[in-house]
Amino acid sequence: MNCKFSLNTIPGGRRYFFSKIQLFVFLLLLIFFKNTGLSAQEIIPTYSDYLTDNLYLIHPSMAGASNYDQIRLTARSQWFDVKDAPNLQTLAVNSRVTDRIGVGGILFRDENGNFSKLGAYGTFAYHLMFSRSNADLNQLSFGISAGVIQHRLDTRGFTDYDPLLDRENPADIFANVDVGISYFYRDFYLHLAAKNILSVSRELFYSDAVPSNMRKYLVSAGYVFDLNYNDPWSFEPSILYQMRDATNEMAIDVNLKAYYDLENGKLWGGISYRNSFEGAEYTTNGETVKQQQLRYMTPFVGYTYKRFIFGYTFSYQLNSVVLSNNGFHQITLGYNFGENRQHYDCHCPAVNN
Repeated sequence: MNCKFSLNTIPGGRRYFFSKIQLFVFLLLLIFFKNTGLSAQEIIPTYSDYLTDNLYLIHPSMAGASNYDQIRLTARSQWFDVKDAPNLQTLAVNSRVTDRIGVGGILFRDENGNFSKLGAYGTFAYHLMFSRSNADLNQLSFGISAGVIQHRLDTRGFTDYDPLLDRENPADIFANVDVGISYFYRDFYLHLAAKNILSVSRELFYSDAVPSNMRKYLVSAGYVFDLNYNDPWSFEPSILYQMRDATNEMAIDVNLKAYYDLENGKLWGGISYRNSFEGAEYTTNGETVKQQQLRYMTPFVGYTYKRFIFGYTFSYQLNSVVLSNNGFHQITLGYNFGENRQHYDCHCPAVNN
């Protein structure tokens, strides 16, 4: 007599199987936080790129996670009325090369006055697919990125000699590593990332100005839902929490994103609020000492037309004392390429791209 064993032959068997997976993921996340050390500086700043369909830029585990390969280009500029204000450009590409393996690469340039950073990252990701069909999504992803970064100080406009700068246009080159985990279960998702996990010694400035510890943690989670079956509208509340080790700085983003399905694409947009947990002291009239926390409000809008993506974000500081009221502008351009892989029956825009 031939007997075939299947989870479906056991009452509640498949439900038990998935509960074991979820327990495994929960324990894995606890281990991740317990064994990784939680900086005043970061290599690629964490802005609102992830809200304009650019999750791979901050989460290495998202390399190849979508059903399309992706290329994303961003340009960000702060304070149009301030000379030499900070600006950032990034180019991120990621692809699924086998059923379980994804790869990616990031190039970036970050400038702030006389100081600039150039860098390149390469990423390897591994995706475990627990889904039995396209009727549901159950995916656990791991990613690791290794990068080379150059810091440079442009001294051509300096008029005074500084003995700490013993050469013209000093620069240093160093390497660092990011790791991450992502978990998708139907309409729910969770991302963890540890950024800049290596402590590196650098010589551009003295160590107190440029600490060797640049580690930062990111945790983001969200859920996508609609109000009625076959409704063209869907909504995605989410949060992003970040923590820097060297300074113990913490901040949280609270986001709401909406999608509207069109015949040849999708219109999307929303709003994000960022609040830091630490405050900076300042004085008024030379006497009163006050404290303010960093607070941003960021509306954003975008359009996905077939395989093309356009996104725009505007961040406005809500603090009473600011350098400029012009805010921060960012544009995201993207293209989805390659073969369209399995499309899941869920509200999961990061995977069903």
